[in-house]
Amino acid sequence: MASIPSKNVWIRRQQCPCGDWKCYVSYDGEGEETSVAAQLVKSERVSSEAMVAPYVGMVFKSDNDAFEYYGNFARKNGFSIRKERSRLSPQLGVYKRDFVCYRSGFAPAKKKPIGEHHRDRKSVRCGCDAKMYLSKEVSEGVAQWFVVQFSNVHNHELLEDDQVRLLPAYRKIHEADQERILLLSKAGFPIHRIVKVLELEKGIHGGQLPFLERDVRNFVQNRKKIVQEHDAMLNEKREIDTMELLEACKATKESDEAFVYDFTVDANDKVEHVAWSYGDSVNAYGMFGDVVYFDTTYYSITYGLLLGVWLGIDNHGRTIFFGCVLLQDEASRSFAWALQTFIRFMRGAFPQTILTDLDPGLRDAIRSELPGTKHIISRWNILSKVSSWFSLPLGSRYAEFKSEFDLLYSVESSEDFEIRWDQMVSMFGLVSDKHINLLFSFREYWVPSYIRGYLLAQMATSAYFKAVDTFLKGIFSAQMCLRSFFEQVGISANFQNHEHQVMQYLQVKTNIPIEEHAQSILTPFAFNALQHELVLAMQYAASEMADGSYLIHHFKKMDGERLVMWIADSEQIHCS
Repeated sequence: MASIPSKNVWIRRQQCPCGDWKCYVSYDGEGEETSVAAQLVKSERVSSEAMVAPYVGMVFKSDNDAFEYYGNFARKNGFSIRKERSRLSPQLGVYKRDFVCYRSGFAPAKKKPIGEHHRDRKSVRCGCDAKMYLSKEVSEGVAQWFVVQFSNVHNHELLEDDQVRLLPAYRKIHEADQERILLLSKAGFPIHRIVKVLELEKGIHGGQLPFLERDVRNFVQNRKKIVQEHDAMLNEKREIDTMELLEACKATKESDEAFVYDFTVDANDKVEHVAWSYGDSVNAYGMFGDVVYFDTTYYSITYGLLLGVWLGIDNHGRTIFFGCVLLQDEASRSFAWALQTFIRFMRGAFPQTILTDLDPGLRDAIRSELPGTKHIISRWNILSKVSSWFSLPLGSRYAEFKSEFDLLYSVESSEDFEIRWDQMVSMFGLVSDKHINLLFSFREYWVPSYIRGYLLAQMATSAYFKAVDTFLKGIFSAQMCLRSFFEQVGISANFQNHEHQVMQYLQVKTNIPIEEHAQSILTPFAFNALQHELVLAMQYAASEMADGSYLIHHFKKMDGERLVMWIADSEQIHCS
């Protein structure tokens, strides 16, 4: 019988090495996030240390411990074992166990029905006498199992390491692999491609998985009925929990008039998308909504929903919550509805800048719904993908590639960037790589020379994204259903938007009048940001030109001059 997951599991979206958008990082609310690729690698491996051969008189706490020990010994010595006979008594229960070599005994003769053709499969059994027999003894209420017979004499050839792993006893598909196989199968991947993806994720060569392609095929076929039953129950749970979420939204609206929410239904009159925000969030957006980060990196396996969270930053440098949306899919039209709804929640006010992850569908939706807003993909979002996209294809050259890629962020002009980009792509043989081409097609959203001058409000920094990550993990605290998830979002948003700020003493460093004035009116966060720029400004010299403009250069970089113009009428500064 298929069972419903006991909790709502969220996974972080990222693009697979195979090129399709799949999920690499999971977070179940009970611990640190872990890479699914890393989980897949954590298969049981026999210790490389030398094992003591079983011997008569050897003691085990249980028959299962004995079977595991003998199985590990067998694998290291080129064979596998199976359970043969057991004997039972009313007083002791099972008191004798016989474990034998997989080639022990002989296959019973099978009667063939007349007129039917059957394929004859040669049996591997050849009467091998290798064995380990156990007997249980109970002393003072404690049971122990003793080896009473042991033989390691085989009448067949023992296998090498690369052969023994292919014996049926050792071709086990571990739970993490099973989940990944089912996820890929449900997404429409053929069996041979599922195997290829697993090999890529584990970073191993073809044919090195602990199971064969036919094992994957048999597993998928055997699980189809179970998966169908599971999906039917899960769909029912989704419908019930989604209706409970809407009831929670309705109840919150009745008790708090400032709360806003909206939802859509599909052609079958089932809930499709749900979005909501709070009065305090709308007010906070009115003050700090110039720059918005729209996080869409988490996806619920349990409900098949993509989570979108709108976040900002206040004048104390704290992450603030603006709104939340659950989407049925990642289509551009779904993102478009989310953006339309968010702007409506925020009383029609558009942000100057929106930061997002790299997603073509989301990019198209922003172009359509926020035409006057600058769309930026932060360095953090880009670099989080570089490793997964290029570490395997480039192998030992990845570190060199990463150094070259990081240098691109210091290139000042678009023309120089494109020259350096072409050189890097050619150097590492990535001309036809689809990920390199995707990054280049998005260059106007992440390359510094294309986004310089736009307001980012300190939100494109690693410190900000660490704060975002902490906030999101606070939401994913082992949720049992969508309603409890909704309640946790409200708790986290309320705490985040009302967090107490401890006053700090602001020390003047330059004694410039503007710094002293800023000390009296700015928050510590804003003052420190301005003070940092003022300290850096001391490293530059300015020479006034005849037309009233200024020639600026760093005292150590005499060849890097910049022309700065001050337009008094419009109070604007322009730099070359």
